[in-house]
Amino acid sequence: MNKLIGLALAGIVAGSAAVAQELYTPNLSYRTGPFAATGIPLMNGQRDYMLMLNARDGGIGGVPVNFEECETGYSTEKGVECYERTKASALVTQPWSTGITLQVLPKTNVDQIPILAPGYGFSPMSDGKTFQWAFNPPASYWDGMSMILQHISGGDLSSLSGKKIAHLHLDHPYGKEPLPLLEAMGAEHGFEVLPIPVGISEMQNQSAQWLQIRRERPDFVIMWGWGAMNAGAITEAVKTRYPMDQFIGVWWSGHSDDLQLVGEDGKGYRAISWSLPNAEAPVMAAIKEHVADAGDSLADAEEMGEVFYGRGVVISAILAEGIRVAQEMHGASEISAAQLRDGLANLNFTEARIDELGLTGMMAPFATSCADHTGHSGGWMIEWDGSQFVQASDLLKADRAAIEPLEAEKAAEYAAANAPWPVNEACDG
Repeated sequence: MNKLIGLALAGIVAGSAAVAQELYTPNLSYRTGPFAATGIPLMNGQRDYMLMLNARDGGIGGVPVNFEECETGYSTEKGVECYERTKASALVTQPWSTGITLQVLPKTNVDQIPILAPGYGFSPMSDGKTFQWAFNPPASYWDGMSMILQHISGGDLSSLSGKKIAHLHLDHPYGKEPLPLLEAMGAEHGFEVLPIPVGISEMQNQSAQWLQIRRERPDFVIMWGWGAMNAGAITEAVKTRYPMDQFIGVWWSGHSDDLQLVGEDGKGYRAISWSLPNAEAPVMAAIKEHVADAGDSLADAEEMGEVFYGRGVVISAILAEGIRVAQEMHGASEISAAQLRDGLANLNFTEARIDELGLTGMMAPFATSCADHTGHSGGWMIEWDGSQFVQASDLLKADRAAIEPLEAEKAAEYAAANAPWPVNEACDG
């Protein structure tokens, strides 16, 4: 390995000073605090993919990646500090919290650094005309809620009429994010929505919330949980004998470690997921060869086979592909943040490209554009079989006809509330 690549790897592992020629893609990580259990495997997957590219390919387009982490502990205040600390040289910001994303979002038009928030953040960021610097591929929270409703209704939301759906959620911008769509769908299709917030201090003791669930007897509980909240909710559901096949989580509530706490008692719990683990995928062999076998990974073999590590790999693959596309579009190996925005707005993950990247079976095809910054790949239900998550549905798709008017409405409201807000009317899809 040449000296330049070695220095870049040292920067990733130890957060050292940037080298002269590199792609600086800082990650606002959270390996500490109440959400560390979910953050660690995701960060490990992201990190290992970039380490693999550096070791195998010399980076992207021959330029090493400096994937420095700035620890936030999932604190919005610390996240904003990390953003300010890294923005001078950063090609991208990866906020890793809806709260941090919402704080950074107004800065994007000024700083002109793209936000990359795969599968999280403010759902109307899908509107690339309004949010020119924000990207949330491959699926938004509103996509996720739509897919869950499609699945539990058998594809006919009118069948939910007269039913009661509890939305058990972290009392945080992340947990509240899907409520506008869920409430709109409830009003349209005649089902009752029961919001049940869980404060950060209550995550590990949700007795009050589950007492309410026992009393209200909802037909389904949809969980928007994170970190210790997931394990707390799953443990309480088992204790109260809530039917696990009526308990469904968003993709951040499908973490293997949370279900391992209850084992067989968790059988039947499901989560929507836009990624799937695949230990046989070529990319996993490449990571093993170039990172794990070299002693550079922070993950063990068990973690590498689980949902969250695999999702971290997919997330870094999305960023790396954005960089590659930008390099190709602009004919340059060293790119600017503005040029990366072009790459992220022109992603095209076809089945063939997914296979070329070694990600076979780990993600669904999607494409972004100037106007569409999400791509809306769809996702699968994964189900806990007592020892691991297994695929439990064909690819599900969000009802975009139902979502798009609400996205347009909320994007316009955001722009008006933050006026003057530039809108790119030149986007035509």
